[in-house]
Amino acid sequence: QEESELSSEAPCTGACHAQRVLQTLNAYRRSGTLTDVVLRAGGRDFPCHRAALSAGSAYFRSLFAAGRPQRCLAVVPVAPEGPGAGLAGAATAAAMAVELYKLRIVTMQLSAFVVDSSARDHVRCDEYRQKFGCCSWCYSSLASLAERCGRVLRQAFAEVAHHADFLELAADEVAALLADPALGVAREEAVFEAAMRWVRHDAPARRGQLRRLLEHVRLPLLAPAYFLEKVEADELLQACGECRPLLLEARACFILGREVGALRTRPRRFMDLAEVIVVIGGCDRKGLLRLPFADAYHPESRRWTPLPSLPGYTRSEFAACALRNDVYVSGGHINSRDVWMFSSHLHTWIKVASLHKGRWRHKMAVIQGQLFVVGGFDGLRRLRSVERYDPFSNTWAAAAPLPEAVSSAAVAPCAGQLYVIGGAGQDGVNTDKVQCFDPQEDQWSLRSPAPFSQRCLEAVSLEDTIYVVGGLMSKIFTYDPGTDVWGEAAVLPNPVESCGVTVCDGKIHILGGRDDRGDSTDRVFTFDPSSGQVEAQPSLQRCTSSHGCVTIVQ
Repeated sequence: QEESELSSEAPCTGACHAQRVLQTLNAYRRSGTLTDVVLRAGGRDFPCHRAALSAGSAYFRSLFAAGRPQRCLAVVPVAPEGPGAGLAGAATAAAMAVELYKLRIVTMQLSAFVVDSSARDHVRCDEYRQKFGCCSWCYSSLASLAERCGRVLRQAFAEVAHHADFLELAADEVAALLADPALGVAREEAVFEAAMRWVRHDAPARRGQLRRLLEHVRLPLLAPAYFLEKVEADELLQACGECRPLLLEARACFILGREVGALRTRPRRFMDLAEVIVVIGGCDRKGLLRLPFADAYHPESRRWTPLPSLPGYTRSEFAACALRNDVYVSGGHINSRDVWMFSSHLHTWIKVASLHKGRWRHKMAVIQGQLFVVGGFDGLRRLRSVERYDPFSNTWAAAAPLPEAVSSAAVAPCAGQLYVIGGAGQDGVNTDKVQCFDPQEDQWSLRSPAPFSQRCLEAVSLEDTIYVVGGLMSKIFTYDPGTDVWGEAAVLPNPVESCGVTVCDGKIHILGGRDDRGDSTDRVFTFDPSSGQVEAQPSLQRCTSSHGCVTIVQ
């Protein structure tokens, strides 16, 4: 049928539409203009007919026919590799190629709609359906197919990025792909190489997009040697002044570890690496037994993996934190000076230099690649003492003491400074003071007081905001160091104290703790700052309080 005839007919539905599709297919078959695809894999051909998608579209037919019927048959060679390289592997590769081909067809069909609407003074939807022979259910099916194919596109990104069609995508489409946390890549090097391949395909026109694309590449996850040899030495990047802050951020991460807490330090969902939560020791339900266990929790699979127990360490009220992807545990009841490090690389515990001052009910935090032990209790009084640990020399040194001695306070690093919030003062009375430490000046200052006076608190920082929980408070409080302003983020289903708090996959995880009856609990909640939602998660393996809780990458 001619295009003019199609546009003059009424919209076609039901059996009428099916009959028309059949008639058009037969006409295409007789004229040799079917839009078929044959996938060739392992010496076999897999015919994959896709003509039905374009059966009613004269515009789409013209893209494939164009007076040259021989172009209507596309032969796509598929060469599967690896352990599945037999017939099953060929079939899998063929199926993937089919999905990519369907996505290309759908994109062209929908693009035709957009272009045609723009060129013809915003043609109404029913006029589009009339012109292209596409009824409402057909159009919605195309949208659904596009969504499914987009998912396949992301899951097979490592292969897709080497396809010629990838180089023809618009900048917005490439940026959306690179930003997807569920991109199907085992290592971040594949993402960087895809971005650079797209830019180099038309460097004069695309070099202006380099900074925008590089923002979505998680440079701190690249292998350090690869970063030095392939990234910093790249001529396009060297000439792009806008990209320099991203390169400096990555370099800082290689030196200081993941303490920057930026999105670009988090592994993607399908990588060989993943964030895991490590839970260490603590007290049992009634607080009578000290637990020696250490376990890693994988939020994606919701599985627990046992780790080596801390040797001879059945203490409580110790401090724990992560430094360069290793876990440090210090002090503990009663008045311990011991410091242990769990090496994530060696998968074992190693005893390191001891504290100068024994303590418990203290906290540890990391700033600029060094550990800081803050405050606590020595059995007689609260402490102002602060110690700094240098992992390169394995030594502790005294830092400027707290303005006010506290124990069981919340401590969190944020924007290069250290914040000590609340806790129990020297007289045993809870305080609302916020004490801020500047490591460059080695001095403390006071900030706006907290809207609460509590002890047994915990705090974490995420995207330059500090989140405070515990102290049997029913709310999650926020503090913005940039504006020195407090706020409320969410209401908790159950108030707890002496809980474990850590950031994993962009969410704040609250694990265990003591309830208002003084019993340890196994409850776990997550708070998502982007949605403001608090959700219950699978329980801990055992009721635990006063335990260590950190996030590392495995």
